[in-house]
Amino acid sequence: MLPWIHLATAPAPGGDTLRLLRRGDEFSIRLEGGNELMNSRLGGSEQALATLTLDRLAGRPAPRVLIGGLGMGFTLRAAQEVAPPDARLIVSEIVPDLIEWADRHMAAVFGDCLADPRVEMRPGDVLAEISAIEGAFDAILLDVDNGPDGLTRADNDALYGEAGLRSARQALVPGGILAVWSAAPDAAFTKRLSRCGFETSVHMVRAGRTKRGARHTIWIAARTDS
Repeated sequence: MLPWIHLATAPAPGGDTLRLLRRGDEFSIRLEGGNELMNSRLGGSEQALATLTLDRLAGRPAPRVLIGGLGMGFTLRAAQEVAPPDARLIVSEIVPDLIEWADRHMAAVFGDCLADPRVEMRPGDVLAEISAIEGAFDAILLDVDNGPDGLTRADNDALYGEAGLRSARQALVPGGILAVWSAAPDAAFTKRLSRCGFETSVHMVRAGRTKRGARHTIWIAARTDS
């Protein structure tokens, strides 16, 4: 078996360190210490995050979609495949090095997707984007940390707690969609979405693109205005 080759290291919020490794044509992003956050051979559930959401936006003119977390671009590329030509896809990534890795080290994975005129990359915290303007987005897609029960950022409660969810609701247009990816189910989070003004469906999706691997959780939460 080919050995893993270390390509780059980047600091992440909260004092964590991310490492990018390659083995043949496979890439892995891990925390210092070995816990894998992303792998280029997976991504099925991240793709589903986009397709489940864009299905709900079908027919809307010029939808504005905010994607929290670039990662290895699975969600972005899936959104590009189904979004209309007049869509705006805004990607907020809190670790600027990941944007640089996409161009420099993982060009074979990303291709030319970041050159799409519909795409705007914004380095920074997605929470700041959510809090900036009311009624700004038709959909907000969050693939941040490992979901509501994050591994890397203790302050993720600001995003997934009630205050963060109410901010997300305000950032959406009426009937807009908040979609959240998680490595594991979380019944308390489902109830929290309901309390914060969302009508929610929960989807269990395979991690692999061949319908294999672990099951991940996706919440599709529509803003209610009753």
